[in-house]
Amino acid sequence: MKKFGGPALFLDRSDINTDEIIPAKYLTEITKEDLKPYLLEDLKLPGFDPKSEKTTAAGVVVTRANFGCGSSREHAPWVFEVNGIFAVIAQSFARIFRQNMFNCGMAAIELSAEQIDRLFGFADAADAAIEIDIEKGSLTVSGGGRNESMQFEISPFDQALVIAGGWVDYADGKY
Repeated sequence: MKKFGGPALFLDRSDINTDEIIPAKYLTEITKEDLKPYLLEDLKLPGFDPKSEKTTAAGVVVTRANFGCGSSREHAPWVFEVNGIFAVIAQSFARIFRQNMFNCGMAAIELSAEQIDRLFGFADAADAAIEIDIEKGSLTVSGGGRNESMQFEISPFDQALVIAGGWVDYADGKY
């Protein structure tokens, strides 16, 4: 099973779309690995640099509502995967993006607005990190000398997809 968590990248905006996650001009690349340098290239946020060490070191993304809206391309989860980001935490996800994450064996974790605000309370800590236990449905955020734990829910089927490593591995093990 993949490692879920690591240094946290905080993207403080709702409605981040798939074109901002991976620009459409790169969808002709031949392999997933070819997408790697273009993660979040077109995302415009004050002070955000897609090539910064904080971005390239990230293991988990924390954001606001309706993450992954826009087109239904599977490339958006793939570009996170090839960059070692196997979990995104948001108040809500676009339906197709969310399912593409699970189908790829990655975690799309939905939390309440209040819980997301509490996570963003760690955004200024240079050492902010989040560790996620998919099987227990829990996460722990730490940074700046403090930490906090939270519970989350994923449907049993989506949890099984994540644990198996994605839809193909799940199907191979079941059928």
